[in-house]
Amino acid sequence: MSTDYTYDEQGQFFPFFILTLTGLVTLPLTYNLLKPTKNLENTAPRINSDFTPEHVDLIEAQKRKRLRKEYRVKRIITVIIGYAVMAWMIYLITVTARSTPKIWDPYDILGISRSANEKAISRHYKRLSLIYHPDKIRPDPSKNETIETLNDRFVELTKAYKALTDEEIRNNYVQYGHPDGKQSFSIGIALPKLIVTEGFGKYVLLVYGGLLGVLLPYIVGKWWYGSQRYTKERVLVASAGNMFREYKDDITDGGIVNALSSGAEFTETLKGSRADAGLGKLEKLVLAEGSTFLSSEDREAIKQMEESSRRKALALLWAYLGRVDLEDASLNGEKYEVAPIALSLNEAFKAIALAFGNLRPMLNAFRISQHLIQAIAPGASPLLQLPHFTDKVVNSVEGSDAKDHLTVQKFMDINEEKRHSLTVGAGLLSQQQYETAIKVAKQLPVLEVSRAFFKVMGEKVITPSSLVQLVVKGRFVPPGHENIPEVKPEDLEDVDPDEDDLDALMGRKPAKNKANGGKTDKLEPVQPPLAHAPYFARDHSPRWHIFLADSKQGKMAVPPFTFTTFDKPIVDEAGNPTFDMQTLKMQFQAPPGVGAFTFVMHMNCDSYIGLDMKQEITLHVEDPAKAAALGEEDDISEPDEGKYLAFTQ
Repeated sequence: MSTDYTYDEQGQFFPFFILTLTGLVTLPLTYNLLKPTKNLENTAPRINSDFTPEHVDLIEAQKRKRLRKEYRVKRIITVIIGYAVMAWMIYLITVTARSTPKIWDPYDILGISRSANEKAISRHYKRLSLIYHPDKIRPDPSKNETIETLNDRFVELTKAYKALTDEEIRNNYVQYGHPDGKQSFSIGIALPKLIVTEGFGKYVLLVYGGLLGVLLPYIVGKWWYGSQRYTKERVLVASAGNMFREYKDDITDGGIVNALSSGAEFTETLKGSRADAGLGKLEKLVLAEGSTFLSSEDREAIKQMEESSRRKALALLWAYLGRVDLEDASLNGEKYEVAPIALSLNEAFKAIALAFGNLRPMLNAFRISQHLIQAIAPGASPLLQLPHFTDKVVNSVEGSDAKDHLTVQKFMDINEEKRHSLTVGAGLLSQQQYETAIKVAKQLPVLEVSRAFFKVMGEKVITPSSLVQLVVKGRFVPPGHENIPEVKPEDLEDVDPDEDDLDALMGRKPAKNKANGGKTDKLEPVQPPLAHAPYFARDHSPRWHIFLADSKQGKMAVPPFTFTTFDKPIVDEAGNPTFDMQTLKMQFQAPPGVGAFTFVMHMNCDSYIGLDMKQEITLHVEDPAKAAALGEEDDISEPDEGKYLAFTQ
């Protein structure tokens, strides 16, 4: 049996080959582009406001620029090219005539059933011989028949008959699939013959060498190098190393801004001539005597910076935080460009601070996130978060000699008549601007904690090293709202799921609702509105971080738990607050010893200034013998439902 290799000269198989390879690349890329995004910023509602800041065109331009990077234009182009190639291959498949080799079948040739016996086969063959014997039949020109085709047909009929009746020929058919014995076959190669004909061989080798020896290693190497360049916070590894060297246990807010400017992302953004363009003018405006938002240490840090790209990045960050008009469209555009980069770098700085476990750097890093999102310098008034508010308006509200700044909540607690007189007037706000500011203030998501306690699911006491939950009950109370309903005592309870409710016990689903026939409530996660941050060139969904600290030692006791969604609606369909009680749970391991452990619970919102809170809370860890004694009591009497562990707030 011989083998013959042929090339796809007529394009019978080559389109299938290219279509398969192209589909293996194009279809996964298409899924990656079209799959529903899990990005919180794409699904959250927005705060209702018609405020447009100065340079809104530059801010929107930076937003579009970042979106283009996130959409990955290269992938879109690759998918378009891929589908174009696939469409072309499908077209070639449909218009190219294909010849499919047919398996030799004597029953099919004779046109007889497979169940026919040898006698029936002989009788049927004789009838065919009377019809198709060359001496009995004449060629039909209308069917393009010739003497040769008629002879070939009768030969095939005879071979088929003998393959079913002659023992030797039948053995050949059974063993080799053909009455003549072993047959030669050809293997089609899905490549046009032109590619491998004489004279083209060296070019084929050159193409294969380029694809397999250069392009493939380059793509794999670039992917590997790219995946290794970034930390899990999606910042460059070099940036994390630079900020690690800048870290200090007593680092200030300004020190963190200085540390963020060491990010390698700024070197890539402000590369080439951009590093020095407008630097002198930028520093002159930022370091002007009227720039009260800069401390003497922060001023000195800018002046002593030697690397031009980092020096410009630091000056741009302070210009952004101080809302300094740089009197140049290019510089103002760069000012809004650096803020989202700095926020990403700050996430990496939080990870570094968490690794050291010191409380002060961690709190400062949380605070810097708020200032970057709101474009407010550290130490400035939280009232600047409201639309149209300036330093002059803030001074009118707080007084020029005020030692402490007012939060938005305290500002909204002022009597309406007095608040209006302090804010509206010549050189202050107009009536329309005042109404816009109040409208935004009444939509800020202020989470007020109503109760916080520790518990162990299914137990009455907390024993050493047990898995304990910190349960925080709170509700959103936007500033300035009146007629706030009283908290219901039952809303402050946290009932354990039933023992047979395994999904709820494992935290995979909400507990079964007994009032609903024992069915699980279908609760969709609720997102708060996007942060009202008109100067920040990126949409941002607020995050709430809750952690425990040892205030005596200035250390983190339990790392932060981050919450981005809630279990109950924050506003109703009309946009009014629901004041529904939200439940936040954090699980960690209890201390290994018995005693009362007092912590400070911190709750920080990363998007707004002045919404943070802290309170003392005590964890009581009891002797295991006490738990055993209570367990024996449970065997005697039914436990009271809803009874929980002792706690101190």
